Amino acid sequence: MSLTWSAKDHKNTSQPAATGQKRSRNDPGNKVTVVLGAQWGDEGKGKVVDLLATEADFVCRCQGGNNAGHTVVVEGKEYDFHLLPSGIINSKSISLIGNGVVIHLPGLFEEGDKNEKKGLKGWEKRLIVSDRAHLVFDFHQVVDGLQETERQAQEGKNIGTTRKGIGPAYSSKASRTGLRVCDLLGDFKDFSMRFKNLVRQYQSMYPALTVDVEDQLKKLKEYSERLRPMVRDGVYYMYEALHGSPKKILVEGANAALLDIDFGTYPFVTSSNCTVGGACTGLGIPPLNIGDVFGVSKAYTTRVGIGAFPTEQLNAVGELLQTRGREVGVTTGRKRRCGWLDLVILRYAHMINGFTAIALTKLDILDVMDEIKVGIAYKVNGKRIPHFPANMDVLHKVEVEYETFPGWKTDTSAARKWNELPAKAQNYIHFIENHIGVPIKWIGVGKSRECMIQMF
Repeated sequence: MSLTWSAKDHKNTSQPAATGQKRSRNDPGNKVTVVLGAQWGDEGKGKVVDLLATEADFVCRCQGGNNAGHTVVVEGKEYDFHLLPSGIINSKSISLIGNGVVIHLPGLFEEGDKNEKKGLKGWEKRLIVSDRAHLVFDFHQVVDGLQETERQAQEGKNIGTTRKGIGPAYSSKASRTGLRVCDLLGDFKDFSMRFKNLVRQYQSMYPALTVDVEDQLKKLKEYSERLRPMVRDGVYYMYEALHGSPKKILVEGANAALLDIDFGTYPFVTSSNCTVGGACTGLGIPPLNIGDVFGVSKAYTTRVGIGAFPTEQLNAVGELLQTRGREVGVTTGRKRRCGWLDLVILRYAHMINGFTAIALTKLDILDVMDEIKVGIAYKVNGKRIPHFPANMDVLHKVEVEYETFPGWKTDTSAARKWNELPAKAQNYIHFIENHIGVPIKWIGVGKSRECMIQMF
């Protein structure tokens, strides 16, 4: 399948004709294509990245940790990725874990080894890890669970984290007590002292926390030697990729717009910026080098954990979407909450990210519906509001205004071209495009790579 990378990627640039040829001083360098979630995650970003990665030279992760879960099906084999970029499947591309990612080393190697048994060969030779990336330790994961228990006891509700230690690790980073990959690979005596200080800091806050410090340090020393060949100065590595010969560079966002620490449904969010700015800060990429930004959305809406969800269907419709869509979290195993597509959310995500195009996944899940609803506006006290509410109390109270469409009642899973989709499905897709003002570039009608219909 031939993929079209936008010609505007190299607009007004003087692209060198051959490897090794120097660029002019005014040449901004290669453009980066970014793939981001446009809802609450689990939209199928891995499938879109997998498609684009077949022609990419670099596939990069810029934020999050192993709280992300991307499933990719290739030649009947199902791979689950949490820290590894989905592009690791492409044996001809390099995968990069950037400085904005927080890395749990046991999780990284366990994930790689598990997928290697499924057929993923040579992944360690294709993986680059930024020396500025922060580390998630086992005690961060324990603290994550303790914090959730504490919230439940004090407030009667928790955030619904994955308990993978992501929030505590980013907290360590923000409080400037965190430890990075470069620290682990540097003077291990100094690293050990700082590790012990960090443990004591958390134990002062959580007296129930017990850590076998010497055992942890022994394991970290072993992991460091396995990790060492993969580590590079991530900023310089990206600069060379941007300003060397023409390259196709792909950035794979984890989580999604509505889980962004600044723009999501706070506090029920993740601890990183999973909108387009995270690609810049998490990899050291200047905004000038951002090219196409592709948003990924399901043909309906899902959410894991608690928090406001205006179009949620706590009825037979929600159960049908959950069952047909097999809506279970890759990372947590929790059932996902399901509801109608919410275009208020997609418009909001577009405001922040400036999507070039959208990938609409899992259209086939709607095949059996008699009628399909789409949320087009929120009302507060009977009046439409033009913005997405920051206050969660307000979001819980909004009334959703819906547009209703007749179901197409036809199996779309075998469709491979636009004209093979039923007219009613085409109308549904056109309505979404027109309402959010962004073209739909891909339509997903199944789990595997070949089930993505490319529009242009």
